Amino acid sequence: MKTTKIVLTVVALVVMASVLVSFNRAENKRVALEQMTQNVADWERAKAYTKSYLDASTDASINFKPTGEMRSFRQQMLHLAEANYGLSSAAAGKQSPVAFGSMEQSDKYKTKAELTTAVMDSYDYVIGIAKGMNDATGGEMVKVFNMDMTRQVALAKTFEHQTHHRGQTTVYLRLSNIKPPEEKLF
Repeated sequence: MKTTKIVLTVVALVVMASVLVSFNRAENKRVALEQMTQNVADWERAKAYTKSYLDASTDASINFKPTGEMRSFRQQMLHLAEANYGLSSAAAGKQSPVAFGSMEQSDKYKTKAELTTAVMDSYDYVIGIAKGMNDATGGEMVKVFNMDMTRQVALAKTFEHQTHHRGQTTVYLRLSNIKPPEEKLF
């Protein structure tokens, strides 16, 4: 009788542990999917927010430089676009479709319309990479600027970079007597 109770207790504990492990796995998958979905939503919001900065600018203001040694508004946005391609490509383990410096130094994107198209295309590229990432691939290691990090961290660094450069252009707009867009936090 005592042995039977011990066996039943052990079996019950094993079953409970199995249920908890299964629940934990399912919960981890749910959380990972939620994070990936939020990541894509954040990139789509960042794209819309950056577009509102480009919409606020003018053909004249895109060439404005606060000082001679600084980038122009146009160069800031093209640098942002280049990094969107380059850093997200590194996160995906791909070769960037855009060579470093090629957009920012190019004479190709002279108008507000050309600039807007180029920058929006870079966001579409990153969003495609974000949509293709899952919890397994997001956890894989990659090298970015000779540093080891997960693909997900590399994509987060890309997001941080575009936020930084878009933020810098707030002052450019203000110095051009243009009211910058309101924050798009959600």
